[in-house]
Amino acid sequence: FGLFVRRGKHLLPLAAHLSPRRIEERDAGPRRVTPRLPRAIMMYRTLSVLLCAAAAQGFGSRPARLASKAPMRMSIGWNSHEAINQAPPSLVKGTDEEGGMRQRFEKLCREAQDSICKAIEEVDGEAKFTEDAWVRESGGGGISRVLRKGKVFEKAGCNLSVVYGTMPQEALAAATERGVDRAKGMKPGERVPFFACGLSSVMHPRNPFAPTMHFNYRYFETDGGVWWFGGGTDITPSYLNEDDMKHFHGTYKDVCDKHDPEYYQKFKKWADEYFYIPHRNETRGLGGIFFDDQNDRDQEKHFAFSKDCLAAVVPAYAPIVEAHKDDEYTQQNKEWQQMRRGRYVEFNLVYDRGTVFGLKTGGRIESILMSLPETAQWEYNFKPEEGTPEAEITKVFQTPRDWL
Repeated sequence: FGLFVRRGKHLLPLAAHLSPRRIEERDAGPRRVTPRLPRAIMMYRTLSVLLCAAAAQGFGSRPARLASKAPMRMSIGWNSHEAINQAPPSLVKGTDEEGGMRQRFEKLCREAQDSICKAIEEVDGEAKFTEDAWVRESGGGGISRVLRKGKVFEKAGCNLSVVYGTMPQEALAAATERGVDRAKGMKPGERVPFFACGLSSVMHPRNPFAPTMHFNYRYFETDGGVWWFGGGTDITPSYLNEDDMKHFHGTYKDVCDKHDPEYYQKFKKWADEYFYIPHRNETRGLGGIFFDDQNDRDQEKHFAFSKDCLAAVVPAYAPIVEAHKDDEYTQQNKEWQQMRRGRYVEFNLVYDRGTVFGLKTGGRIESILMSLPETAQWEYNFKPEEGTPEAEITKVFQTPRDWL
C-alpha cells in the first residue's frame, strides 16, 4: 500500500515522505530541501495508515459464489482489471443459465444505476457522472460512475460490480454475519470459488445540512450451491432534523412492511449495530436498514425485496437534499461536517466488511475507495459544547433512537 517511497538512494517511510515539515536530506550530490506539501496530502497520510490497519484486521465482507460453469477459476488481484470503452450487455454472459438469478440481479442493478444516477444529476443541476467500465481476465467486471465538484454534490459515486474469484475459507467465514458454513463441499484449506454481484453508492453533498447517503444491494453464491442476499440503505447527517429522519425511515418502513411486518424493526436494529464505530462509542450516522445472509425463504421473495429497496433510494433521499441544498451555513458548520466525514472514513476503512472484502479479494481499488469523501478533518480531542446542535446530534450517535 505504498508504506515506503524511494528518495534518491534511500527508502523512506511514507509517513516521513508526507510530513508537513520541510524535509532536509543529503544524497551523493548537493544538499536539497523538499517543499512543504499541501495540507490535503496530510489527509491521505492518515488514510494510508487506516487503510493498512484495515487490511491487517482480517475482517470479511459479503462473499459470493463462483459459478461452477465459469470458464476459469483464478485468484484475482488488484492488477487484474482491464479498462474497456463500453461494458458488454451482460458481465455474466456465458456463466449462468438464461434468466438465472445472476443475470437477473445484474440487470436489476444496472437499471437501478441508470435511474439513480439520472435522478442525482437532476438534483445537482450541473455536474454529470463520468463512467469507467472494466473487465477481469477471470470473468466479470464492473461499471463505476462518479460525479465530482458539482453544484450540490461534492462527490457522488454509484458502482456496479460482478466478481468471480476464490478466497480462503476463513475469509468466507468472516464474511457471513451468522457464522454459517459457506464452504460447503470444500476440503480443509481449499480456496472457495465465489460469485458476487452488487450495486453500491455513496452521496456526499456540499451543504452541511444535507446528509450523506449510502446504499448497497448484493447477491452471492458459492460453488457449493449456497446463495444469499444482503444490502441496506442508511443516512449520515451532520445535523439533526427529525422530519428528515421520519421521512427517510418512513419510506423504508413502507417497503419493509410490504414484504414482512417484522422486517423494519429487525433491519433498523441491524443497521444501528452494524454502522457502529467501537473506538468512538458512536454510530457512523442515523441508520436506516441493513440485512445480510438472507436465504430463509423463496429466492424470488428476496429478489423482490431487494428490487423494492433499490426503487426507494431516490424517493427516500432526494427530497431531503432538495430541502437543504441551499440552506445558509457558517464555517463552523462546515468544519463540523468535515469532522463527521472523518468518522465516515474511519468506519469505512477499519470496519466495513465491503471495503475489507474488496481488499482481500483483489477488488478494483478506485471502486473500493469511491465511498470516501474528497475532504475530511480530524481535530484533536474535539468535544462539542453542551447545548449546541453539534452536541445534540452527538448524543443520538451515542444512543440510537426510534424515528417512527
